[in-house]
Amino acid sequence: QVQLVESGGGLVQPGGSLRLSCAASRSIFSINVMGWYRQRPGKQRELVATITGGGGTNYGDSVKGRFTISRANDKNLMYLQMNSLKFEDTAVYYCYAWDPPQGSYWGQGTAVTVSS
Repeated sequence: QVQLVESGGGLVQPGGSLRLSCAASRSIFSINVMGWYRQRPGKQRELVATITGGGGTNYGDSVKGRFTISRANDKNLMYLQMNSLKFEDTAVYYCYAWDPPQGSYWGQGTAVTVSS
């Protein structure tokens, strides 16, 4: 019922910053949980951050203190601000929405490469 499209990925130097955006095809006001996951080369997809409709957030241990998730419901947008990027942050980042009882949805991914 909702399509998700990520943008903002690219090449960045270690210590640099990027902001990823996720655009939804409809209002996200009623969506229970949205978040970001990533898949690093050779590894399983992992949680980066989640945000609830009430504004509560949760972060994976590897990004705590460096990444910030936010949600602009009036614009149908979700963001991931990534600071102090490391080589190990290189991954494809995916937008996620959990909208019970309808189901869950994924974006197509946007690639982030951290390299000097």
